[in-house]
Amino acid sequence: MQISRLRWWVVTLVALATVINYIDRQSLNVLWPEISAELYPDRTEDQRKEIYALISVIFVFAYAFGQAIFGKIFDWIGTRMGFALSIAVWSLATAAHAFARGLASFALFRAILGVAEAGNWPGATKANAEWFPTRERALAQGIFNSGAAIGGIVSIPLIAFLSVFFDWHIIFIIIGLTGMLWLVPWMVLVKSPPKSHPWVTEAERQYILTGQKPADTEPADPESQGAEPAREEDGYAPGTVELLSRRQSWGVIIASAAIDPIWWLFVFWIPIYLSEVYGFNVREIGIYGWVPYVGAMFGAWFGGLLAQNRIKAGWSVDGARKLTITLGCLIMLPCLLAMSQAANPVVAVLIMAAILFGFQTAIGNVQTLASDFLSGKSVGTLAGFAGMAAKLGAAGLTYLVPWLTFGGNYTPAFIIGAGLALLALVSVWVVCGRIEPLKPKNAKA
Repeated sequence: MQISRLRWWVVTLVALATVINYIDRQSLNVLWPEISAELYPDRTEDQRKEIYALISVIFVFAYAFGQAIFGKIFDWIGTRMGFALSIAVWSLATAAHAFARGLASFALFRAILGVAEAGNWPGATKANAEWFPTRERALAQGIFNSGAAIGGIVSIPLIAFLSVFFDWHIIFIIIGLTGMLWLVPWMVLVKSPPKSHPWVTEAERQYILTGQKPADTEPADPESQGAEPAREEDGYAPGTVELLSRRQSWGVIIASAAIDPIWWLFVFWIPIYLSEVYGFNVREIGIYGWVPYVGAMFGAWFGGLLAQNRIKAGWSVDGARKLTITLGCLIMLPCLLAMSQAANPVVAVLIMAAILFGFQTAIGNVQTLASDFLSGKSVGTLAGFAGMAAKLGAAGLTYLVPWLTFGGNYTPAFIIGAGLALLALVSVWVVCGRIEPLKPKNAKA
């Protein structure tokens, strides 16, 4: 049996895993006002926020640790089994939240969830590098990232709806079970990489493998040129020490560390912001809280399509990536500063939607940089280091939010977000330099 355009079925499954990933992680964020009122009735709003921030920081540290680990795990055991391991563990960890009774137990289950959920992103990057030619990678990454946005859109009203019929304990169990169901189509469909997959048509196999051959700009459809498939040795796949000695690797790591906290600022704090600033309960959060993720979804699609369109039009990978990343950051900057002037919840969530549109426009291309510079097993390793740095940055900002927003004033947090967007731009333009496949240091020019 052969399936036409199998690579797009694979990317759809990875996007669905990302949807489930975000439903699982958003459950605590949305339910926290109800959970904290039950578990900490004698604490003030700021004190409950500090507890929530501490649990969230533990999650992010575990997530950062997990990304470094899972970058290697995916390189060792492959995309298929790496995803199966990741989603099975995080689904069980989500269900275990139902039995949490305080800070220690929530922190434990969030730490397990964080380590396991971290596998989604190195895995997505690895799947992208395996299943797509360079010209389609930004679009594929945009589809992966839109799964995060769709997860945000779906999770907040879904959890609010479930809260009408179930208490928070049962909701965690229901959500945890959905990930286990995803494993069935994944294990059936993704039997092996495209080079040896029995269901990939020969034309698609040639198109994928030939399009992965290192080049600054992609040639026309390789199927019409009779080109040979790329070999792993055609690219540059350095060891970890040499990888970390390259300026470009640090450009990717710093850009990720700067831009990613902006996303987590909203992922963690949209429900808390709406609860604290506008007095919303879980049901009201469900009505408003999904709106910013609509902007994120469109931004993910836009960023991928824009980069792909420019490459197909003859632009270099360097020009296409920098255009898209710069545009996304320039959208975020004024919107982050405008958040302090949001007059009502409708205006606030619409500005957030614009911020997350800009973020997702940029982030797909930032995440693709690892596969633009490197090839082979080094892609997952660099993606893992970049992801770890991103989560450490997010943990730092998350830890500071309760103090930055004391009394419900979130303006200082939004100003820091704007500064991080600028830092990401500097890293891409100055530290990364020209975005093109790297060569060994001792290679002849």
